[in-house]
Amino acid sequence: MTLDIAKYPTLALANTPDELRRLPRDTLPTLCAELRTYLLNSVSDSSGHFASGLGAVELTVALHYVYNTPFDHLVWDVGHQAYPHKILTGRRERLSSIRQKGGLHPFPWREESEYDVLSIGHSSTSISATLGLAIVAEKEGRERKVVSVIGDGAITAGMAFEAMNHAGDVHSDMLVVLNDNEMSISENVGALNNHLAQLLSGNFYTSIREGGKKVLSGAPPIKELVRRVEEHLKGMVVPGTLFEELGFNYIGPVNGHDVEELAKTLKNIRNLNGPQFLHVMTKKGKGYEPAEKDPIGYHSVPKFNPADNKLPKTKTSGPTFSKIFGDWLCDMAAEDKKLLAITPAMREGSGMVRFSKEYPDRYFDVAIAEQHAVTLGAGMAIGGYNPIVAIYSTFLQRGYDQLIHDVAIMDLHVMFAIDRGGLVGADGQTHQGAFDLSFMRCIPNMVIMAPSDENECRQMLYTGHKYQGPSAVRYPRGTGCGAEVQQKMITLIIGKGIIRRQGESIAILSFGTMLTYVLEAAKNINATVADMRFVKPLDEALIDELVATHDAIVTVEENAIAGGAGSGVIEYLMKSRQIKPVLQIGLPDKFIHQGTQQELHEELEIDSKGIEAQIRRYLAD
Repeated sequence: MTLDIAKYPTLALANTPDELRRLPRDTLPTLCAELRTYLLNSVSDSSGHFASGLGAVELTVALHYVYNTPFDHLVWDVGHQAYPHKILTGRRERLSSIRQKGGLHPFPWREESEYDVLSIGHSSTSISATLGLAIVAEKEGRERKVVSVIGDGAITAGMAFEAMNHAGDVHSDMLVVLNDNEMSISENVGALNNHLAQLLSGNFYTSIREGGKKVLSGAPPIKELVRRVEEHLKGMVVPGTLFEELGFNYIGPVNGHDVEELAKTLKNIRNLNGPQFLHVMTKKGKGYEPAEKDPIGYHSVPKFNPADNKLPKTKTSGPTFSKIFGDWLCDMAAEDKKLLAITPAMREGSGMVRFSKEYPDRYFDVAIAEQHAVTLGAGMAIGGYNPIVAIYSTFLQRGYDQLIHDVAIMDLHVMFAIDRGGLVGADGQTHQGAFDLSFMRCIPNMVIMAPSDENECRQMLYTGHKYQGPSAVRYPRGTGCGAEVQQKMITLIIGKGIIRRQGESIAILSFGTMLTYVLEAAKNINATVADMRFVKPLDEALIDELVATHDAIVTVEENAIAGGAGSGVIEYLMKSRQIKPVLQIGLPDKFIHQGTQQELHEELEIDSKGIEAQIRRYLAD
């Protein structure tokens, strides 16, 4: 999107932070207005994360205005809100390519810009990284400043508090900015609080605070009394006691949409020593009324017309796997009074909106806390209930220790409904569900299911729920092949696959929703196709039969080849001393970049044409 200088005269003068810092401070409100309009017009024309960026415009401008980036390090948490940051750091003209194959990365990415200090995509990592940078900066002695920007959702995770607890002990110079958009800016976040924030970050207060500590260092009882008085005085006007206890100097809350006041406060903070905590109140979706009213709906948007004041309805060929899960969850809850459902802040994405409304007392959103989500389920299972943890493949990685120690070792009845298994597309490397089959397959006691279509997904969810032990049903993002979903729920025989096509010479063992591609490819080479259904336990009898009657075996999965379902087949063949050529088709040993699912399937040769081509090359060799 080429910049229209007549429409964006101030933004045109701030293509980089160096240019931004040359602007008079009183021009910053105009710059913010133009930046917000540019963001609206660009994202509506290309799709992408939206509401978070709108809410962080003034904060982004103020940070780059005060801090000498990229020498000073600015670390974003998750990065949904970093579109304004990309616009101001030399990537303005390429913003329309964001989240597309070959375009800008959806999150801050080190390979993309020197201004992107940390490559991210998962939440609650920024404070840990910032503390590491602060410790190194202190050792370098180069007067480098480091700042972390974290949202109110991300700061609830344990990792964020672990980092703050350590930072308060280390006492390195760093700033944590809490971008709090949970509620609209209330009356107490106004002139008084802005004045208070500047007072608490100013030289007068700081010198009294630090000088008092030195004077009273030899009188511990008096020093403790003064500390408590200060704490209680601040607690009367600011909600910062918790952060003070962790060793931070709490400042705020301040109006995150008053860019000039923000810049003044940040300028004061930049000169302070030790860990600082600035609490900034913002409104997600700020400046575009539909996004302000529905920040969740406008979190990530398709192409839309801003003048319509609503998002276009998504056209799908059928229900998504997430909806299949959500509908099953409600149906199952009606039968099983002990069913409890857990999500780590993915209610909408995991298809749990209906369940949360129909069964609010059995629905548990634990916020961004995947480790807690898994062990919470373990506790529920020990208590005699039937918990279901609905979680994305890429987020289950964060609860891996708990999956092993708190669920599998005790052989507890916890079922994992794993959404976004395989390639998810536009969110890129951090969100591709490439590893779950590999990292779950090695865990004893696990039953792992991979449905080939929507109906199998429903029946596997029922099977896992009835199975008395840890189980997982792994399904992809988006829609399936349009299979008819049977309302009646049946229990599948654990570890049994099924032949879907009878052929000759080549036997293809398909795991999951790759079956549609596999069946197309099999027609052209007259191959036998088995829908394996279970990654663990494998249908060893079916494998024996196919090995005995075919010249070569092919395994297909939308998971990393390394350690995946195909590896399990080879392990079994070696253990049973059956020598047969095996071709493994799946995801290569690299992190998969962004692009649509179809684009990536074609590029990696895991669509029907690619599978056929790989098999033909293998046979020719």
